[in-house]
Amino acid sequence: MQGNQDVISCLVELLRGELGARDQYFLHSRLYEDMGYPKLYERINHEMEEETQHADAILKRILFLEGKPEMTPAAIHPGFTVPDMLAADLRLEYEVRTNLVSAIALCEKHSDYITREILEVQLKDTEEDHAYWLEQQLRLIKLVGLENYLQSQM
Repeated sequence: MQGNQDVISCLVELLRGELGARDQYFLHSRLYEDMGYPKLYERINHEMEEETQHADAILKRILFLEGKPEMTPAAIHPGFTVPDMLAADLRLEYEVRTNLVSAIALCEKHSDYITREILEVQLKDTEEDHAYWLEQQLRLIKLVGLENYLQSQM
């Protein structure tokens, strides 16, 4: 089915963003593992898997709409300390949220309700799971201090 070119172009950029998010979470999860924080490793590894699922859903939609995917991940901006990694991931999630909101509005404009529905599911996951959890972790660091927070992640 031939899709709207503006929607396809938007999906291509969303795909690149999801692939970049996957790569950042991949790096961060392995850094947490190497640092000896298995709880953070497990959570961020799970986030990496979810970003891969998001990318897969977008990729399938691009192909269905007869678009040509761009598989080059967006640039990542990783951190290398626990607070910096959490903050970098939160900034990434805020960026993803902004991009998804714009993409949903574009889908609405072009009456592509199926694509809109796919993206709404991802927006819910971004806001209610990913970003919220990261906000909680940064709040906990401020509340209990970095040392106590890190001890709880061992």
